[in-house]
Amino acid sequence: MSVAESRRIVLFRHAKADWPQVTDHERPLAERGRKDAAEAGRRLADTGVPFDQALCSTSTRTRETWKLAVAEFPQRPKTVYEERIYEASPGELIAVLNETPDDLRNVLVIGHNPGMEGLAEILAGSADEDVRERMGRRGFPTAAFAVLTFTGSWKDVEPGVASLVDYWAPTD
Repeated sequence: MSVAESRRIVLFRHAKADWPQVTDHERPLAERGRKDAAEAGRRLADTGVPFDQALCSTSTRTRETWKLAVAEFPQRPKTVYEERIYEASPGELIAVLNETPDDLRNVLVIGHNPGMEGLAEILAGSADEDVRERMGRRGFPTAAFAVLTFTGSWKDVEPGVASLVDYWAPTD
């Protein structure tokens, strides 16, 4: 694959978590989160994008979100569980994306706020105005995802390099 080809990054925030007496990293999904994760998976599958790889935080709620979402996909992409995504800043997430092999075209990142929302805002040098307005109005609630495209190598992912082309949240 040429590094000049169009690539897609989907930033997917974990679904609604419960608050049992466990560490933050071990918090499971709430019932609403389980429903929203499956619906987000259906919406992602409906895009028709063949994901090459999913980068998923190691937290319980992100792993559960991914398990429920990917069950809706026609084909499961390779999944990499990445500790650095948990509580990552946008800059740390960019560093993870910069390590993505250039033979991968479409990558999904399942993580946490404020990193997911911040990264979407930082990467989006341009945006479909309707999409930007919807994301601005809704923020980045649990189970939301933003779809960004860019052209170039994964090593070139940096602020302003992408276009925000789609956004979905459970209440949309």
